[in-house]
Amino acid sequence: MTEHTRPMDALLALMARLRDPEGGCPWDRVQTFATIAPYTVEEAYEVADAIERGDLADLKDELGDLLFQVVFHARMAEEAGDFAFDDVARGVVDKMVRRHPHVFGDVSFEDRAEQTAAWEAMKAEERAKKGAHRAGVLDDVPAGLPALLRAVKLTKRAARVGFDWPDLKPVLAKLREEIAELEAEIEAGDHAKARQEFGDVLFVCANLARKLEIDPEDALRSTNAKFVRRFHYVEDALATRGRTPDQSDLEEMDALWEAAKRDERATKPEPA
Repeated sequence: MTEHTRPMDALLALMARLRDPEGGCPWDRVQTFATIAPYTVEEAYEVADAIERGDLADLKDELGDLLFQVVFHARMAEEAGDFAFDDVARGVVDKMVRRHPHVFGDVSFEDRAEQTAAWEAMKAEERAKKGAHRAGVLDDVPAGLPALLRAVKLTKRAARVGFDWPDLKPVLAKLREEIAELEAEIEAGDHAKARQEFGDVLFVCANLARKLEIDPEDALRSTNAKFVRRFHYVEDALATRGRTPDQSDLEEMDALWEAAKRDERATKPEPA
């Protein structure tokens, strides 16, 4: 890249070079949308992980990796004569301008709720224009999404046409009902039905998250990080005693786990 080359132009040129049939990279040349898709999903998760850890240096790198995935897909589409990166960029600019008439036009909204309703209405209109084969309310919620995230989107879409509980109380009641049904199938020893009931519990939890305006993926990532942090405390404490977890027992590890929780509460900063 020369001194006067824009970084985006350099990235596009690099991708073209990697895909060059004559002298490109053997691995990059044979990739397809399907083979690259898992890497795209992985990079998106790594962006979320960097944000969760508050690591801005890593976030910069991970955003670059995610951008590379976008460029990779756009390059393959360009080779097939379908669209190019500029079309992708132009399309999202046009869409964002269209969906923000309160910023780029003369529309005004009373509050965030009215703006959100208008946003969803515009999305619904755009989906309708894509074709009659997507006429169903739930038809274009991507099946490839993580299951928990897809459950939130399915319930959100159904709620827009009135298929929703009015408040949290019946959702919590439904959660208790599904847990009771899961317990019954576990007690009966029916693994297949327990699996189904477990899925029902998770689905209601996703719906509860939507009602609470909580991102369940984000909440679970946070809990995963907390689990890792506390288990490291257990491991470190055992190491000072000259042992590893497999040389300990549940009673000892549980006591150390509770100590980790107490330490976290003691060191948690007071709210401003």
